[in-house]
Amino acid sequence: MAAVSRIQTYVFRYPLRTPVVTSFGVMNDRPALLVRVEDAHGVWGWGEIWCNFPNCGAEHRARLVDAVLAPLLLGQDVEPPDRVFRALERSLRILSLQTGEPGPLAQAAAGVDIALCDLAARRAGVPVRKLLNPAAADTISAYASGIHPASLDETVHAARALGYRSYKLKVGFGLQQDGAAVRKLRDLLHDGESMMLDANQAWDPATAAQIVPRLAECRPGWVEEPLAADRPWSEWRALAQRSDIALAAGENLRGDAEFDAAIGSGALGVVQPDMCKWGGFSGCMAVARRIVGKGLVYCPHFLGAGIGLMASAQLLAAAGGSGMLEVDSNPNPLRDLLARPLPPVTGGVMRLPATPGLGTEPDLERAAQWLVYST
Repeated sequence: MAAVSRIQTYVFRYPLRTPVVTSFGVMNDRPALLVRVEDAHGVWGWGEIWCNFPNCGAEHRARLVDAVLAPLLLGQDVEPPDRVFRALERSLRILSLQTGEPGPLAQAAAGVDIALCDLAARRAGVPVRKLLNPAAADTISAYASGIHPASLDETVHAARALGYRSYKLKVGFGLQQDGAAVRKLRDLLHDGESMMLDANQAWDPATAAQIVPRLAECRPGWVEEPLAADRPWSEWRALAQRSDIALAAGENLRGDAEFDAAIGSGALGVVQPDMCKWGGFSGCMAVARRIVGKGLVYCPHFLGAGIGLMASAQLLAAAGGSGMLEVDSNPNPLRDLLARPLPPVTGGVMRLPATPGLGTEPDLERAAQWLVYST
């Protein structure tokens, strides 16, 4: 056993020429928050903390790690990571209630857990997926995400050239615009290719009941977050009964109880935990197993930098099932530079590295031009 000797945070911001637009907000830059945990023997691991919104959120979450989580972890044993994660959750529970910040604190804990699991796998000399499941696959399916209607043609052509065969389009911009964009994407698809839709919680139940059945004619694989994440499951079930499109959700759920309710709701065909928002490996591996065990599709949600992407890939490989890795199609050097090497996609399939841990290391020197905060 070894104790935590050092915890560091790094915040990067890559300015965008073309903002990333969703139904609920706009990203004018791409932030990334990495956390590095080192043990007393000099072995380290990397994690990533979700920080896309609000714009000031990355620095705030970094300071939560520095001021709140680090004092709880320094000097503590680093293994097993799931024990450390559950102890951290218990330690943060009352503070989360007192501050009204359960989300940011959970996100910070998730990133630390990813780093601890990377560290543990490096110590064991195996990829994280093999540490979690010795029978884990070495390849996973992947799809291109974050496609906006305004750049639909060029984004799909570029993603196809990079090896993708499935594409997820953002909707939630109005019935006419959504319908036109979905039909356009359908017409762009080659044989053997597929599409999915992401509404980003844009619709109320009445609007969703009007729009979703109309989009079914284009046969998308799923429609993601057609309702707000906090709407009762009865409303989700009612929508599912009106449409042949599978409903997907999970990125904005947090904790075992919320995921168990989602899995047992009878409304979802696809469940999408975001391990950088809650749970890391320790929380989301157990959830992913329950998703797959119930015959649902586990697809990890992710929109961030390279460390979180590779962690999501390792978790998907360990969990198994028919799900796909979400890979943002928008330009983002922080995805590529903060995970070296980033495996390519060929025919919609990504082969994961055999090296220990996450199988990657951030290129801090080349990304330093976008570093805005570090400890």
